[in-house]
Amino acid sequence: MDVNPVLPAGVQAQARVPASSANLGPGFDCLGIALGIYDDISVTVGGDALRITVSGEGAEGVPLDERHLVVRAINRGLAAAGVTAPGLDVKCRNSIPHARGLGSSASAVVGGLAVAAGLVRAAGLGTQLSTEALIQLSSEFEGHPDNASASVLGSAVVSWSEPTAGVHTSDVAGDSPALNYFARSLELHPGIRAYAMIPQVESSTAVTRGLLPDAVSRADAVFNVSRAALAVVALTTEPQLLMAATEDRLHQDYRAPVMPATAALVRWLRERQVPATVSGAGPTVLALTASELPPQTRDKAAELGFALQEVEIAPGVVVH
Repeated sequence: MDVNPVLPAGVQAQARVPASSANLGPGFDCLGIALGIYDDISVTVGGDALRITVSGEGAEGVPLDERHLVVRAINRGLAAAGVTAPGLDVKCRNSIPHARGLGSSASAVVGGLAVAAGLVRAAGLGTQLSTEALIQLSSEFEGHPDNASASVLGSAVVSWSEPTAGVHTSDVAGDSPALNYFARSLELHPGIRAYAMIPQVESSTAVTRGLLPDAVSRADAVFNVSRAALAVVALTTEPQLLMAATEDRLHQDYRAPVMPATAALVRWLRERQVPATVSGAGPTVLALTASELPPQTRDKAAELGFALQEVEIAPGVVVH
């Protein structure tokens, strides 16, 4: 029986992984963008047990054992590479707010997989994990590729899935693991700037997904298809089209009742011709614009309980 090689003690890797915002208005579960808020992960192989230290955002609410999402992702990455590690010293320094629609779970997964790839590369053992493998594995964790692929590739991304060979599309239900995930990054127009308006309140993706209808009208489907296609044009060559390109009829209005402050801020911004959307499942608000924000934006955001910050449109995960 073949035995997987064991990573030697002392092998180290570090990863810096960006936050992400999904949907960008019309691109439900397929458009995303990497944002310059980062989690840092460092791992050293050694000993015969897991040691994990977490600081920063969400540190008090995460398990410090094998259930930790970063640890689960590391173990999945090592298994995919065909190696094992007897013990790991994992340190996580988190800056990405949890449960705010900024892809914190996807960032944890991407960071864990990426640092596993770094360990494998540093040790010169097993199968090297490609960028495509990182997208596939992280999207399997998440059940959709928009956040994960943005954190892997950086910039804005278009992502999609296809059934595995021999599986008919009609046989694939929901977030089936029988899917192959793909993504491509876009070269954004250099004038586009990103602003995140982040509240203190949290939101559950599972809860907000549960508010969405099982079916929508053909008119609404056509509307969103046109806007998602237009978003690619607006993001890459014609940012003056971002107002139209960020319109949506599939998800934001259905979620508004459980995040009234988010809905109010998005409405206030769009009334002033700022291309604002709900970031992912919310409650953060994202604005992508080539123009200056109205001078009263910071005060209005604060009035509604949001902290405004300009964030860079980030590169993908970096491993060293």
